[in-house]
Amino acid sequence: MKVKKVPMRMCLGCQEMKPKKELIRIVRRAQDFLVQIDPTGKVAGRGAYICRDVNCLEKAFKHKRLEKALEVPISQEIYEQLKREIMDEE
Repeated sequence: MKVKKVPMRMCLGCQEMKPKKELIRIVRRAQDFLVQIDPTGKVAGRGAYICRDVNCLEKAFKHKRLEKALEVPISQEIYEQLKREIMDEE
């Protein structure tokens, strides 16, 4: 039986490669430049990944890695929404 390849993505906070399923995808939609959390991983647009860890989120926000990856300014509202989602999962 063939072993299935696990898709890996880099966390913007800790800069480590992890399986895609373990990360949260943040997407910038192409048509209206709206930034949102993508729980399904299937929303069309430019995506960035972050661990389900508040420290990684804070590090990515502090160094503006989300803004660089998505090529658009990230509002404090999106940051707070991400933080709430991570806190709910822990």
